[in-house]
Amino acid sequence: MKIVVDAMGGDHAPEVVIRGVVSAVNEFDVEVILVGEEPKIKDLLKRERFDPSKISVVHAPEAIGMSEPAAASVRKKRKSSIVLGMELVEEGKADAFFSAGNTGAVVCAATLSLRMLPGVERPGIALVIPSLKGFSLMIDVGANIDPKPTQLLHYGLMGDVYCKYILNKPDPTVGLLNIGEEETKGTEFMKETHELLSASKLNFIGNVEGKDLYSGKCDLIISDGFVGNIALKVSESVADALNNFLKKIIKKSPLAMFGLLFMRGTFKDLKKEMDYSEYGGAPLLGVNGVVIIGHGRSNAKAIKNAIRVAKVEVERQFNEKLLEAISKK
Repeated sequence: MKIVVDAMGGDHAPEVVIRGVVSAVNEFDVEVILVGEEPKIKDLLKRERFDPSKISVVHAPEAIGMSEPAAASVRKKRKSSIVLGMELVEEGKADAFFSAGNTGAVVCAATLSLRMLPGVERPGIALVIPSLKGFSLMIDVGANIDPKPTQLLHYGLMGDVYCKYILNKPDPTVGLLNIGEEETKGTEFMKETHELLSASKLNFIGNVEGKDLYSGKCDLIISDGFVGNIALKVSESVADALNNFLKKIIKKSPLAMFGLLFMRGTFKDLKKEMDYSEYGGAPLLGVNGVVIIGHGRSNAKAIKNAIRVAKVEVERQFNEKLLEAISKK
């Protein structure tokens, strides 16, 4: 199995990306094609220990920055690592694509190169999030900020298949993120979406509120990309703020510092539970290929686990199962 990795994508690329890739090929049965600035990549690879047959390099003279406009950059920078990497998947030279770079550019390039699966109108970014009952899947967290109700129904269908075949949840419960639990709450758009989900074959439990994101109330949370992305960013900022608040409080109290010695193991377990790098990347569902999107701040562990996520999705033939589910909707 060959997985394309955008070597230039992410806040700490290419050094962190290469370390993550080396860890992945040393641990998993995969080959990786690194796409990016070839001289720099090869120089960094010289410092690592790995089987040379497991990593190859494709030169990309351009890179799309994190803050560049997505559609315009994909059109203008045809020799960028994102565009050239996606084309390798389109041409059948690789089985999956991963990038921790410009999310909009990855979505745009995937849509243009790989196209959509038959029956799916728009792609959605799905994200595994920790919950009090293990973990849940949230879709969409940023690919489509102005969807139609039918597109949210498609997100439900795609997320349901992902939960069943990738996350091993045989009958996932599905909730619609809204401002209240009652079916009369929300805009006309939300009410229409609620009706479509209620009439579907999904195990739909109704509306869920923001407070339910991490409660484990449902296995799959459906949202438009605008609200989903805001919810994700707020969650990240709260986690960072709580961590900093805790450090400040502990430093002010000698007793708290002493107690920390006994709680160190507990805090390590909590950090691991909430660590995004443990979950790897977020699959872009709906395109005709396997595409995984990483956080811009991804460290080497996150890169390695994102490659694992791509590997599992290819092995379990996710898109084939998704097509089957869509045909029966």
